[in-house]
Amino acid sequence: MNTLVPLPVLLPILGAGATLALGRHPHIQRWLSLTVLGGVAAIAAVLLVQADRHGPQTVWIGAWPERLGIVLVADRLAALMLLVSALVTLAVLAYSVGQGMTEDEEGAPLSVYHPTFLVLVAGVANAFLAGDLFNLFVSFEMLLFASYVLLTLGGTATRIRAGTIYVLVNLLSSTLFLISLAVTYAATGTLTLADLAARLEELPDHVSLMIQLLLLTTFAIKAAIFPLSFWLPDSYPTAPAPVTAVFAGLLTKVGVYAILRMQTLLFPHSPLTDLLLWAALLTMIIGILGAVAQSDIKRMLSFTLVSHIGYLVLGIALGSRSGTAGTTFYVVHHITIQTALFLVLGLVERRAGSTALMRIGGLARLAPLLAVLFFVPAMNLAGIPPFSGFIGKVGLFQAAQADGRALAWALVAGGALTSLLTLYAVAKTWAVAFWRTPLEAHEALEAIGATDDPDGEPVPGHDTRPVHEHRGHVHTAGGVVSRADIEEARRLGDDDMPERDFHTLIEAGEDSRHSPRGMLGPAAALVTMSVMLSVVAGPLYAFCDRAAADLHDRGPYLSSVLTGEDQ
Repeated sequence: MNTLVPLPVLLPILGAGATLALGRHPHIQRWLSLTVLGGVAAIAAVLLVQADRHGPQTVWIGAWPERLGIVLVADRLAALMLLVSALVTLAVLAYSVGQGMTEDEEGAPLSVYHPTFLVLVAGVANAFLAGDLFNLFVSFEMLLFASYVLLTLGGTATRIRAGTIYVLVNLLSSTLFLISLAVTYAATGTLTLADLAARLEELPDHVSLMIQLLLLTTFAIKAAIFPLSFWLPDSYPTAPAPVTAVFAGLLTKVGVYAILRMQTLLFPHSPLTDLLLWAALLTMIIGILGAVAQSDIKRMLSFTLVSHIGYLVLGIALGSRSGTAGTTFYVVHHITIQTALFLVLGLVERRAGSTALMRIGGLARLAPLLAVLFFVPAMNLAGIPPFSGFIGKVGLFQAAQADGRALAWALVAGGALTSLLTLYAVAKTWAVAFWRTPLEAHEALEAIGATDDPDGEPVPGHDTRPVHEHRGHVHTAGGVVSRADIEEARRLGDDDMPERDFHTLIEAGEDSRHSPRGMLGPAAALVTMSVMLSVVAGPLYAFCDRAAADLHDRGPYLSSVLTGEDQ
């Protein structure tokens, strides 16, 4: 089964070339992309079973002698990440096909979207399988190239500006990564992780610490750990919904995965535990405070994404098997939940015309299915029992309590506070966007004067269209209602305008939008998958615990790479 290991990387790369060549045949291109990702998911499932039963699956490629070539390793952790990422990217691609964004929406041609998306998938898979630091660097560069193209689809000023910030930050991290590689190779003579595990222990403490700090800073930028997370809330919300979904679900987790692999394999007795614990605490608190302050749902979810990275860092920082198991489980949970929420938010924006809280209302009454699809993962994100978010947080809190240090207990308190504030943020979103009526939304706009901005500037909530384009309008699931329509309805009826008349008015509007089944299906599938994580939480957590045992033992990984023996 070792021959299967390169396929999750090879298939998307070949698929990218084929879809680029088939740019004039969009129907074939769509099905080819979906087939490739379906194949990657199937292969990842087989690798997961094989790694669990027979130990890490290793293959050396590049026609070089072993220990000099490129090694790919699929152990329990890598195989699990591969499977989850494959299922998520498959759902996102199906969603984008249903949305029609691959057919020249916002100027994004089909021939660009599919190849770029498949290169992104290949980069993610290569990062999870990489058995040496230079191949991991190549993976990040693949992600940078593909993500920049996807982030700037349509070429709008807002997206170009956000993409520029994103690229500059990632170029900085790439430069730092290259410096880290140079220092590591100069000190040890190798970049293969299995060899580094032994050679780093032979180095003087100050040299080993310098290498660890360089690598940790590089990966912390990728993972958006505070204070290196400033770029994320301004970059992700500007992209199209499926692009934002896959970015939020996967890209930061690649950075977290790299930190987890580095800390357990290369620096198992790290002296930086306290530093990581402080980073976890600040990431949680600063991130969720930013989320609470937002009046736009996209930015709110982007800040919650940052805050919940703190939970993942907590488990890594504890340096224990239970902490690693909790982080592994929470990564699976968070990939699924964040992707599902951003896909559902894309449906909200399509139907309501905006994601600014002050401009939308009535979604629960006019789009009940959409309301349910948002409510379930939102409660899961907040950690409401019996969802997987609650199970993952309990596992992490138990690991922190077992650690016993005062700082670990502070993380328990910080994590509980973050959960409560997450619940507040998503509950506020639900109450405003879904539960309040469109009439209340209009009256709220009038109360703050947002409908009468004389300068035509963007109103609060990061709605980038000038106010003069929609002055006096309220976005609802049934359409866009103008102030003139409301006043006319009141004049013909009574001054109070009964709520039923208001809903009759918006439901009859010509600007009504509906959610295509091609978008609803993948979003609903991911929401269902998030619920299933709770159903299979017992077996899944047990698997994560076995993966954590392998990471802390290091024996299975090292034997598989250095001797070619499955454990």
